[in-house]
Parts: sequence; C-alpha cells; structure tokens
Amino acid sequence: MRRNKLTPLIFIVLVAVLALGAVFATGTSPLLGLDLQGGVSVVLQPTKPASEEALNETIEVIRSRVDALGVAEPDIVRQGNSVVVQLPGVKNQQRAIELVGATAELRFRPVIASIPGSVKDLQRSVSTTTTVPGATTTSVPGATTTTVAPITGQSTGQPAAPFQEPVTATDGDAGAPGLTAPEVTTAGEPLPPVDAGDLAAGFAVTAPEDDIADQPVVLETIEGGKVTETSQLGPTAANGTIVETAKAELGPAGEWSVSLVIKDGSSIEQFNAIAAQCNSKSETCPSGRLAIVLDSRVVSAPTIQQPSFERDQIQITGSFTESEAKDLALVLRYGSLPVTLETQTVQTVSPTLGKDSLKSGLLAGLLGLGLVVIYMIFYYRALGVVVLLGLMIWSALNYAIICWLGASRGLALSLAGVTGIVVSVGVTVDSYVVFFERLKDDLRMGRSLRTSTERSWKRAFRTIIAANVASLIGAVLLYLLTVGPVRGFAFFLALATFLDLVVAWFFIRPAVAWMGRTALFCGDSWWGLPSGLGTSAARGATPVPSRGGTS
Repeated sequence: MRRNKLTPLIFIVLVAVLALGAVFATGTSPLLGLDLQGGVSVVLQPTKPASEEALNETIEVIRSRVDALGVAEPDIVRQGNSVVVQLPGVKNQQRAIELVGATAELRFRPVIASIPGSVKDLQRSVSTTTTVPGATTTSVPGATTTTVAPITGQSTGQPAAPFQEPVTATDGDAGAPGLTAPEVTTAGEPLPPVDAGDLAAGFAVTAPEDDIADQPVVLETIEGGKVTETSQLGPTAANGTIVETAKAELGPAGEWSVSLVIKDGSSIEQFNAIAAQCNSKSETCPSGRLAIVLDSRVVSAPTIQQPSFERDQIQITGSFTESEAKDLALVLRYGSLPVTLETQTVQTVSPTLGKDSLKSGLLAGLLGLGLVVIYMIFYYRALGVVVLLGLMIWSALNYAIICWLGASRGLALSLAGVTGIVVSVGVTVDSYVVFFERLKDDLRMGRSLRTSTERSWKRAFRTIIAANVASLIGAVLLYLLTVGPVRGFAFFLALATFLDLVVAWFFIRPAVAWMGRTALFCGDSWWGLPSGLGTSAARGATPVPSRGGTS
C-alpha cells in the first residue's frame, strides 16, 4: 500500500495521541455540571416584557452576584426571554437562589467618607496617626490626602457641569491613604475625630444581604476587577424611579459624558433637595459627592457642582472612555426600571447524588462500549479490531475536546451530556457497519479486496454522511429550541456525531485497506473475513488477465 494512502490514518492517530497527551500533561479534566458534582440550577423569567439591553444588564448584575458567592465556573446564559443560572458546587444553595433572583435597585446615596483602594490596603498602610482636635480630616503623616476640586465651567462656554468626577490632589508622600471627611452617625451628627488605626479596624464593607436602603453602608467601587475606592455612604436619598432616561454623549473636544434626565414633578424636586445638601456639604453629605449604587456596588460617585438643576440639563462628566460612559448610562437607564424576575424552575442536586450520577453515567458508557466492541469482533472478526481502534481514536478526541472546552470556555459536562455521548456510540458504530456490509457484498460478487474497498467506500460514505447529517440536524434543532439539560444532550450528541464523520474519513478506509494486505485478514482463519469471503478475497487480490489481452 502506498505511503500516501496511509497518510490520513497516520494523521488522525497522531492528532488523537497528541491531544490526549496534552490533556494528561496539563492535568486538565472535564468540567462537571451541577448534576454530576452537585449544585443548583434556576430558570428566571421577567414578569413583563423586557428589552434585550435590559436583559443583558440583568445578566451582568447576576454574574457579579455569583462572583461574590465564589462559585467556580458558573453558567449564566440567556435563552430566549429566560435567564438560566447554573451554579455547580455551590455550598449554600438557598442563599444562592435568593441572591440571583433578587431584583436590582438603583440607589442614590450621599458619600460621607471614602478611602482610595480597599479596606485591606488601608490596614496595611496605617502605622502612626495624628489627630487635631476639631479637625474634619483624619490623616497619616506624610500621606496622600484625597480632596474634591470644584470645576466651574467648560471650554465650550456651556453652563458649569452639574456633576464632575472628583479630582485627586496629593500632599507629601503618596504611600498611605487619607479620608475625605469625618464619619457621621445615622442621624447626621458628626463623630469626634478618630484614630486612623481605629478606622482601619472598623471600616468593614457591608455584605449584600445587609445593604438596607435606610441605613448607612460601606461599599466598594470596582473597576477592572480591582477595588479602586471604598466609601461610607449615608441612607438612600432616592432610588432609580426618579430617572426618566440617560444616554452617553460625545463632546466637541472628544470627551465622553452622560446626559441624565430626571422625571418631572416630585422627582426633580427630590433630586434638587439632595443636590442642595451635597453642594453645601451639609452634615448629611459632607463630601459633596453623590454615589450611584447598583446591587451593592458604587458605579460612580460624582461631585455636585450646583444646588439645583433643570431636569433635562444634568450631565455627568469626567475622564470617561466610550465604554465607561455607555455602561453608566445603561445602569442609570435600566436601574430606574429594574427587570423583575420570577423563578420558573429550581433544580438542586446534592454533592453525594452528583457523584453517584457520575459513577452511573461512566459505568453505563463503558459497559455499553465494551458490549458493542465484543459483538463487533465476534461478528466481523478482524474487521471488529478496526471498530475497536476507531472507537479508541473517537473517544480520545471526544475527551480532549471536552476537557479543552471546559478549561477555556467553561463548558460543563452534565449527565444529559454523558447520555448524548453514549447514544452517539450507536451512530458511530453504524458507520462501520454500513461500510463493512458494502464490502462484503462486493466481495461476494467476485471483486478483489482492493477494488471492493474503494468501490464500497464511495457508496458507503454517502450513506454515512446522510445518516450523520440527519443526527446533526436533530441535535441542532434540540439545542436551539430547548433550555436546560436538553441543550447539553444536544451539544454533546452533535459533537460526537461530527467526530464520527472525521474518524470515518481519516481512519476507516485506510485501516481496512491496510489490513487487507495481511494474510491473516484475507485467509479463512477465524480472524479472517466472515462467511468464506477470505479465500475469494485472497484470490481476487491477484490481478487476472482480461479476456481481450494481457493486463
């Protein structure tokens, strides 16, 4: 057999071996779904029609909540108008269900005190403190002090920007943080100056479940996965219902800002009352800043620049990028009309049940694979070895791809996915049966093994493609039209079916042609071709002169 005929076989074997070797070398393993390791799955549905942007914003809010839970590899996807949240390995399942299903509320809170970075950063940096009786700022000697610098106008001649991101001024060594204002009590009375070390010990971040609207809280501003500021905030002064709309705008100098429109009537009156307090730096808003809070995180904390505004002449400016401005506008726009979600279905699986399901699934798969191989060897003899080798290559490719998708894309293998792979074994074996039966028919007609291999393969491969495409169509339709575990079944069935086509093209024909060169395969021994076809195949393998002349 020429080397180029063996090239596809060598290629697919090398790919399978290298892929499997890479998986074992890196210690990668399949990412298990919640039904195989335990966890909770929740399907949430909006109580009223919601736009695509609103649903996407809702998913991001849920994702930030799940990240706070510390769940590894959660799966949060939108399926139609539903949001499916799968949390494998979550320990406190009831808390997770309550957290992901709660409605996000946009709140406006006055900033009382703030520190750059996180509380841990402050605790690490504090060594000695200095306090001055009656002072309004607690600082560390030689430390950076964050202050708010007013900005009175814009270069375009427009009225002064009502909101402005705070400008930081430094004084001395920038190694340690300071505070912008003293702490205040719930009633708004200033507290005596405190030692920075005491502040570092008591400045604890409020947990999401303790974020109560009418109580002071300590929340973080997170940008790019890093805490950039921690702020003590007063009770909620207003919520997102006062906002009519918001949009990101590009200024004439290329700067991005957010235009905010407040509803008419009592809403703008309520907003102006807050603005007056912050602009005068009253006891309830000593920093002059108003925090925009969504889901227990400070999205932005601009400085109030004037005591009152026209409802449609409010602008938030600062060193925004385009994406930051659009994200803030989205929060303001849809935080004012939060998407209320109701729980449609909840599925909880204990870790013990998950392990039992995994063992049962693996046992069923290995048992079914073993029985198929034994039957194929008993019926097709040496051709059964081709089936065994083909299934080994197919299994190696399947395992390597599943491990890679789990590590890189967070694709979890569920019990339904295991079922899809087991079912696909039958589809894969059908490819071998179709080819082998075509081959037997050609041999019975007296053709040589070499001629029969080429001829029967061409006819069989068309049938193999038709059968596999039918399975792929069914799998794709299931994936697109269903939700939950059925999608996992459809995805892994489609993956296994596609790999069956790859292995069929690169392995079956060259493997059978290569085995046809061996006397054991072509002879009449038990391992040879069944039903006495071995002798005729051996005879037919030798070219016979044609009736019209020499060959």
